[in-house]
Amino acid sequence: MSEELCRKLKYRFNNPDLLKVALTHRSSMDQNNERLEFLGDSIVNCIIAEALFQQFPRSQEGELSRWRATLINRETLAKLAREFDLGRYLFLGPGELKSGGSQRLSILSCAMEAIIGAIYLDSSFEKVSECVLDWYAPLLQSLSNAASHKDPKTVLQEYLQSHHKPLPTYHVESIQGEAHNQVFIVSCEIEGVIEKAIGNGTSRRRAEQDAAEAMLGMIKHE
Repeated sequence: MSEELCRKLKYRFNNPDLLKVALTHRSSMDQNNERLEFLGDSIVNCIIAEALFQQFPRSQEGELSRWRATLINRETLAKLAREFDLGRYLFLGPGELKSGGSQRLSILSCAMEAIIGAIYLDSSFEKVSECVLDWYAPLLQSLSNAASHKDPKTVLQEYLQSHHKPLPTYHVESIQGEAHNQVFIVSCEIEGVIEKAIGNGTSRRRAEQDAAEAMLGMIKHE
């Protein structure tokens, strides 16, 4: 069974006993995975923090922290564990076996962290980083996709906050055309920026997005 799990993890242990300990819940025996879980928790946080730091060079601490929290929590780690069908390989005490512990969120997430700690001890930080980044690749890619599809108003607000500047105000300058075919003209102003940006669109929201995009272009080229 350990060979099967190693294929799923894409890592073969030099010391199989480390894997066995990582899969052993405290309900099963004294030598359990709690210490490896402690180690793995710190390691995965470091790996994902660096990955986010490199992947999003313009993001500030607050946003990076939020993204890390979405990637490293019980739900995400348990989901990862289920992808490897980790519950099948766990060593649990009789009580946990009867109560369905092999699919419990807390047990799966802790075992996943313990495996990360075990791979680190069995190899190196470089190797465990390679494994973790491979497992997390789809999730990291989904963050990139989400970040690239942020609307201009959100991007402008985050840019201003990161540079400790006041937030923008939007004002409808005019509404042109017939009721069924209107065009909104909206201005975007920022205190301290002399020129205001103008945007237009078939709705107020679209016009504000257009104005925000124009303002971004202005202030980034000041």
